[in-house]
Amino acid sequence: MITEFDIKPIPKNILNKIKKLDLQEYPKPNGNTRFYKYFTQYKRELCEVVVAVRNHYKNWYYKQVVVHGINTDKVYLQDIGLTMGFYKVGWYREGISQYRHWYDYDWGYNDAKYFRINAPIINKEYISLLEKYKYSAIDLYAYTDILNYLKFYEKYPKCELLVKAGMSNLATSIQILRLCEKEKNFCKWLYKNKYKASSGYYISSIINAYKQNKDIEEVYNFEKFKKYFAKENNFQNLKTFLKHNEKDKFLKYLIKQNTDGYSYEDYRHACEYLGLDMTIDKNRYPHDFKKWHDIRIDQYHTKKAEEDAKQRKELYQKFANVANKYLSLERLIVKEDYVCIIAKSPQQLVYEGEQLHHCVGQMNYDQKFAREESLIFFIRNRLSPNTPLVTLEYSIKTHKVLQCYGEHDTKPSDEILNFVNKKWLPYANRKLRQIA
Repeated sequence: MITEFDIKPIPKNILNKIKKLDLQEYPKPNGNTRFYKYFTQYKRELCEVVVAVRNHYKNWYYKQVVVHGINTDKVYLQDIGLTMGFYKVGWYREGISQYRHWYDYDWGYNDAKYFRINAPIINKEYISLLEKYKYSAIDLYAYTDILNYLKFYEKYPKCELLVKAGMSNLATSIQILRLCEKEKNFCKWLYKNKYKASSGYYISSIINAYKQNKDIEEVYNFEKFKKYFAKENNFQNLKTFLKHNEKDKFLKYLIKQNTDGYSYEDYRHACEYLGLDMTIDKNRYPHDFKKWHDIRIDQYHTKKAEEDAKQRKELYQKFANVANKYLSLERLIVKEDYVCIIAKSPQQLVYEGEQLHHCVGQMNYDQKFAREESLIFFIRNRLSPNTPLVTLEYSIKTHKVLQCYGEHDTKPSDEILNFVNKKWLPYANRKLRQIA
C-alpha cells in the first residue's frame, strides 16, 4: 500500500501530453479548472493520478490533486474538496488565490470510494505494458473508471469477456460477475442478449429476465414503473382503488396493454362517473384497453356535457329569480349622473369582466349570486347606461359593499364613490329591509 510520501512529481512527458490535450480541448480557456488523469506506479503499485489545470491571465497552472492506488484503501488528496457534488480546487500556493480556503491543504487522505473524478486519460496504453493486466481488455473498456475496473478484473477475470462482448456497463457489477461464475447458461444467455444487456437497463432487470425467461426490456419497464408507482405522491387514487395484493397484476396489465397509470386513471374515473361496477374484471381489466378507454372517455364527456348543460340551465334560472327578487335595489333616478343596475344573467357578468378586464365573469361570482351570498351591480353613466364603467359586489348579509372597481381593478373616481356610498348604499339597504 502506498502512502502520501510515495507520490512523485508529474513526469515531463505526461505533463507535455496534458498541456497539448488541454490546448486542443480549450483553445480559449475561461479560467475554470479542468481535470486529466494518468497512470503510473508507486512502490510497484498501479496508481491513478488526477491533475488539475487552469489558466490565470496568460499563465497555465497545474498540480496533482488526487492519487488512487489499486491496492490502497485510501485516496490521497491535496488542495481539493468536495461540496454539494462539486469539486473545489484551491490555488493558494500557486499565488492565484489571495486567501486560503478549507480545501487548501497538504497531502491528506479520505476513503478510497470518494474522489473518483471523471476525466480524460492521458496514457491508457501504459496499463497494457504491465504483464499483470496484459489481457484485461482495457483498450475496449468504454468508461474512465479504469482503476476500479482493474480491481474487479483481479478478482473476477470473467469481466474481461463482458468487455470484449461490448458489455462494459456490466463489467463492474458483482451480481452479474458472480452469476457468470456460477451458471454457464447465464453466460450464454447474456451473450445472446448482449445488445439489450448493454443498453443501460437495471442490473436487477437483466437478472430477473434471465430467471423468468422474459425479454429484458419488458422486465425493465415493469420494474421502472413499479418504482415510480411506489413513490409516495404518485397515483394516490389508484393505490386506494387497488386491492391489497393486486399491484403486481395491475402493473403487468398496464405493460401488456402498452399504456400507463395516467391513462388508466382517466379510464377509471370515467367508469366510476358512468356508474360501472369496477369490481368486475371486464371493466377493471378490459381485454383491449385502448378501445374501451376511448369508448368510456367519450361516454363520460357526453354525459358530463348533458349534466353541465342541465346544471347551467338551473343556474341561469336561479340567477334570474334572484335578480328579479332584488330588482328594487337598482337606482335609476333621472336627475343623478349615475345609475346602479343589478346583473340579470351570468352572461352579463362575463361581458362586464371582458370589457373592464377583471374577474367578475369568473371565480364563481354567478354561483354566489344564485345562492344569494352576494349581489353584483353595474354602475353606469346615466347618459350611456349600456357601457360598462364600474362593477360592485354587495353583501346581503352585512349590507356592505364588498368590492367596487373600475377597469383593470382600478379605484373609481371620488364622484362615483360618493354616489355609491352616499346615495345608492343607504337606498339599497332600505329596500333590502323592505324585502326582508
